[in-house]
This record gives sequence, structure tokens and C-alpha cells, in this order.
Amino acid sequence: MFTSVYSPVEKIKHQRLNHFWVKRDDLIDPYISGNKWRKLKYTLALAAAQQKTHLVTFGGAYSNHLVATAAAAARTGLKSSAFVRGEVVENEMLLLCQLYGMQLHFTDRQSYTDKAALFEEYFGNDSSAFFIDEGGAGSEAVKGCAEIIGELPDNLDHLFCAAGTGTTAAGLLSGIKAAGLKTILHVVPVLKGGDFIRKEILDYVDLPDQLVLHTGYHFGGYGKTQPALLQFMKAFIAATGMLVDPIYTAKLFYAIDDLANIGELHADARIMALHTGGLLGIWGKKEQLRSIY
Repeated sequence: MFTSVYSPVEKIKHQRLNHFWVKRDDLIDPYISGNKWRKLKYTLALAAAQQKTHLVTFGGAYSNHLVATAAAAARTGLKSSAFVRGEVVENEMLLLCQLYGMQLHFTDRQSYTDKAALFEEYFGNDSSAFFIDEGGAGSEAVKGCAEIIGELPDNLDHLFCAAGTGTTAAGLLSGIKAAGLKTILHVVPVLKGGDFIRKEILDYVDLPDQLVLHTGYHFGGYGKTQPALLQFMKAFIAATGMLVDPIYTAKLFYAIDDLANIGELHADARIMALHTGGLLGIWGKKEQLRSIY
């Protein structure tokens, strides 16, 4: 299943930017899309090498990572389980996980903070169980995301990505360093207080001069939205035909648009945005989205 892929690059028409493209990793797979596919590629290879047949991971109630892991497990004949942060809920995301055969363990927020302890308590005696951190974070995930750089033009001035943890960004920066490129990596944290992501990235790769964080585009925090973001999202999708979600990618493209409008991005700069998927997050905000129509 995790064979080589090469997602397309599309040019975006923008009123202020003459050279603006999007790397469409969202088109890799309907349910294991974008950075989820990249993160799981080598993680599942490691599980197979260790002869592990039960994937155990972590995430929130609207986690694309949980859906991706459940789908990947089902397609490869593996079991999957997940610790879901917070109270018992029902939604489209978790239904998909269960349809793919994933066993869900709803966990209070305090217990959830010690993932290693949870894994040991529930699966310590299961020799087939394989620990996958929240969001698929880890060195294998960084390795998978680094491969994106080899699929991009080598003369980019700026590369943008959204971030919840920093694993994808760490992979991109690793790929930039390995290729000896001068591209500046711009990271848009989607949660409040996202400055910690800088350390998460630089723990994997030391290239601080080519890393810029834009922490002012979280719109209230992870999973939070505001009318301005939803209006932008509506206009962007209608203008480009490209679906974005309000949790990650709408914030990414809003940031690029705003930076262009205030003159932080030169009109002739060569700019690429990584579309990391996450379209399922639309369903978590369906009532808010209806309010803009």
C-alpha cells in the first residue's frame, strides 16, 4: 500500500503573488491523505520489521490521524486501537475509525497526558502491540515528510505548511537541509501558544536561519474558528475549487494571503504551500460553516 507516490503541484491565481503553487498531498488518498500518509509510511514499515500486528495510537475526537491509522491498519490486515482524548462522543470521524475496525478507548484528559503509561496499562502484555504517538510523531514520520522536498522545484523562495506538533515541518526542514537548498520554511501553528513548535522542529534538524514561525493565525486555538476565517475559507474554495479545512489548511492559506497583503511576501517570490489534507475536519465545524451561507 505504501508505495512511492508523487502528488501534483497546482498553480494558484492570487491578486498579489505571481508565482504561487500548492503541493496537493491531500490527493494522495481519501482517508490516508497528506502528511498522514507521509508520517505512516515508514512507521508501518518499522512495525512490520518488528513483526507487530496491532497499531495503538492517540488523538482527539476529530483526529484525521486516527482515521488514517484505522484505514491503514484495515488495508494491511492489522488490528488498531486508539486512546481518544476526552469524554465519550459520537461523530463522523470516530464512526469511520470504528468502520475500519479500530477499538476506541475514551480517556480523561489528565490520564491522556501520560501516553506511555496508558499503553503499558492496556497493552503492556500484548507483544503484537506497536506504539504510535499522537499525530504519528516520530523519527520515521520526519523521514517520510522529508521526501516531499524531492518532489518540489529546487528554486523555491518560500515553503509554507500548517503545524499542530511540528513533525511535518521537521521533515520539510530536514529535506531542505539535505538538499542544500536556500528555501525558507514558514510554519503556521494552528494552536494558541505555538512557539514551542520551533523547538520540536529544531530538535530534529538544526537549521534555524531558514525557519520562520507565524504564530498569529490560530484564530483562538486548536479546532477554533472565527467568522473571518470561515468567510476566507468560503471564498478560497469557491475561487480555487480546492477544499480546505478550518482546523489546519484554511489557517495556512489565510496566513499566506495576509502576509502577501501586508507586503511580507514579495510579488515575484516563488512560493509553495503544502496542502496536508485534513478535509474530514470540515465535518466537525459543519454548523459553523452553515452560518456563513
